[in-house]
This record gives sequence, structure tokens and C-alpha cells, in this order.
Amino acid sequence: MPQLPFPKPPPGFEAKKARILHDLAVPAAEYTDASPKGTIDTGIRDLIDEINTAEGFVTTSSCAGRVSVFLEGRKVALAADGHGEAAEAHAGASSGSASQVAGVGGKGAGGTWLFVSHDVVEGQDWVDGLALLRGNAEETETETETEEGRRLIHFKFEPMILHILTASPSHAQVLLQAALQAGFRESGAVNIAPQADSSTTPMVAVRSMGLSFESLIGFESSRSGSRHALVTASHLRLLMGIARERFAENSKRIERFRGAFASRVLESREKRTTSDGREWEDAAARRERMREEGLRRREALRGADGEMSTGVCND
Repeated sequence: MPQLPFPKPPPGFEAKKARILHDLAVPAAEYTDASPKGTIDTGIRDLIDEINTAEGFVTTSSCAGRVSVFLEGRKVALAADGHGEAAEAHAGASSGSASQVAGVGGKGAGGTWLFVSHDVVEGQDWVDGLALLRGNAEETETETETEEGRRLIHFKFEPMILHILTASPSHAQVLLQAALQAGFRESGAVNIAPQADSSTTPMVAVRSMGLSFESLIGFESSRSGSRHALVTASHLRLLMGIARERFAENSKRIERFRGAFASRVLESREKRTTSDGREWEDAAARRERMREEGLRRREALRGADGEMSTGVCND
């Protein structure tokens, strides 16, 4: 069944899209954002460009997928003397960053990426770069369990995630259909209620948590600041091998989503038909067609007049 025409994007959406596209228009070497990498991932740059060329859609944030090693933030606040001694968060620690503690999952309060890659990783250099100390397994396990302020180190793989602002629920629905068809089964939409100006511009998240995985690989001591391994180097290489497999499946799903979006939105712009079977066209296309038809009729009339004026009459 042909895709019905989308409603015209509201002015507020068009203004937001114009601002976003203005920021994306800067050269890649100069563009920065709030992600750990600071730029748009090259693996989905073409996909983002294709989405943003379509009327009624604009990307607001993106990640092509990544493998990372993350150090949790502080679980307890630093003491007011500034010497790094652990203290309970509610015991009157100093204000500012020293008094902050990490939330569930370890984000904030000094949490940081020790390693990040948005591409497949080969070799062992990344393992050596972590510089995790290896000691007696039993002693390490005991310290991990008993040390109050220890910070855990996580190995993570996260698949592609896209946030796309849409101009209407109809736009959002088609986008979600493409995402689900491609295997991004945890995709969803928010902001589907009408705004103050009666417009509705849902935000769609394209994502698949089924490819994600996470494993604890070490910890940082709150007493010494040293970082210790909880697993062997061979176990780390095994985790990276799994991440490579997930990268491959992630790439397949990205391409499926790209194809589904193109067939449902980009290509359908040329294939839509009206209720009487004629090809659907927007106002601009209709004006251009009528202008060209008018020019052709004018040329035809001029040709007919010329034939009449130069013709021979045989009485």
C-alpha cells in the first residue's frame, strides 16, 4: 500500500531543524559535540545525511555503536580536607565536585572512559593501555568486596542509537516501522502529546538493547588510586572478540534500517499516488509541472501559428 502524504511540518519543527543542520554543516574537522568522541561517527554519517534530507525528520544525537572500558565515579564523597580520604556522602563533605557521588551505573562524580572505540578493535594494545595491576586473585577479590570506596571498571559494548526529531506522529510511526523492521526492537517515541501551539513533534529513539553486553573487569582502589584487574588478559581478549561479532551484526542492522527508511520515506516521495491513481505531488512539484505544461502549450501554439502564416493556398 503506498505511503500517504505526510502533514506539513510545523514552523517550530522547521526552525529547530534549520539550527541543527547549520551546526552539522561545519567541516568535520571543526565539528564537536558532547559525546566522548566529540564528533559524528563516520560509520553513520551517510545515514544521518539521508535522514536529514527528508522533510519532517532531523537527527538530534547519534552513536554508531562503540566498545568501551568505563571507570565508575566515586561512590562516596571526598573529605573536606581535600586529601582524597573517603567519607560518607551525607557526612558534610565539601561542596562542588568533591561532594558529588555517582548514580546507579557509575555515571558522574569523576566517572570516565579509559578506552573508547567506534570501530572494530584488533590486537592487544588496548589491553596494555589499561595498565591494570594483576595480583593474587583471592586478595583482589577480598579487597573488592570490603573496600568501601572502590570504583568498578566495566567493559561495555553498545550498539547504534539514534535520536530523531519528527514533524508529526505520522512521521514518527513510519520511522518506528523502519527501525523495528531492521531489528532495532527497543525503539520508541516520546513527546507524542500536543504542544502549546497544538503541534506534535515526537522524538524517536532507534535502538536495540539485545546487542548490548557488559562485564566487570577490574576496580580502582580508593586508598591508593591503583587499578587492579579482576580477569585475565585472555578473558579481556575474549570479550573483545565478542564485541567484534556484535559490531558485525550492528552494521547489518544499520544497513537494514537505512534501506527500510529509504524505501518508506525517500523513495516513496516519488511513488505516492492519490486516491484516483495519479502520482501524488507536493505544492512545489505541482507548480513546477503546471509551469512546464504551460510552456509546452505556448510553444505548440507558436508552432501552429507559424504553419498557418507560411502555408500555401491552392485555389
